[in-house]
Amino acid sequence: MALRIAFLGTAGFAVPSLRACLDAGHDVAAVVTQPDRPGDRGRPAPRPVADLARERGVPLLQPARIREPAATAEVLDLGVDALVVAAYGQILPAALLDGPRLGGVNVHASLLPRWRGASPVAAAILAGDAETGVSIMRMDVGLDTGPVYAMRATPIGATETTPQLTHRLALLGADLLVEVLAALERGGLDPQLQDDAAATLAPRLRREDGRVDWSEMGAVEIDRRVRALDPWPGVVAPLAGAEVRLLAGEPLSTGDGAGPLGTVLRTDRQVAEVATRDGVYAVHRVQPPGRRAMDAAAYLRGRRATAT
Repeated sequence: MALRIAFLGTAGFAVPSLRACLDAGHDVAAVVTQPDRPGDRGRPAPRPVADLARERGVPLLQPARIREPAATAEVLDLGVDALVVAAYGQILPAALLDGPRLGGVNVHASLLPRWRGASPVAAAILAGDAETGVSIMRMDVGLDTGPVYAMRATPIGATETTPQLTHRLALLGADLLVEVLAALERGGLDPQLQDDAAATLAPRLRREDGRVDWSEMGAVEIDRRVRALDPWPGVVAPLAGAEVRLLAGEPLSTGDGAGPLGTVLRTDRQVAEVATRDGVYAVHRVQPPGRRAMDAAAYLRGRRATAT
């Protein structure tokens, strides 16, 4: 016997979970996603969950504010057993969570209670965590504070970026979600309370989080920042007298004695090696303002040619 669900999601992270619910035979009464909005050059911004709903013929709801009584009532009128939520982007009101008999079942990209909040994948990389994972929880009105049905861990790769890790966690979360929903169908799964004392927060990322000062950060910290803050807000740093976006690189060493902080120590093929507060960071790819991405060494050659 399948569950009748309403699926709430917007970002690409939610797509595998929606597809898994459909493929498992659950009755998806409607997909609720954020309204369409303008993107680059006047084209609509990507709405991958909405696209999948249309492709699979699932009714689509796009309320501007899910907390509005009319929007909440529209979802409750579907008569679902559960709300399945993944990267929806709005806070659900208690009136909505309390309606279905199984409440809200959320797919969260961390091992709760670590990294509650809006940017758990980036937070795990920034902190240098060895592993992260996914949690399936029963939602309450708090910020990722609900009791957890199940978790699954995975190591964080040494060179993994936020988009790469997010993709892996989305697939992991979809698989675990289907297992949890199957157990809920059978009525044999009780969520476990989180340890609030062990909680850490992953707040929404800000543009200023992407500023790098070579004299204040070490090579390892800069590497984590470049990997974690891709694509938003990105990492910006001075290089050869101008601000550029750092797209890729790696820490070469740690320790003192590399040279004057922030200076380019050497270039090797496409790479520029920069002295940091703690060790050397090798810049592989950069993007100057208003220009295409390029190898760091090519950027430096262009700067020298302009200077002469």
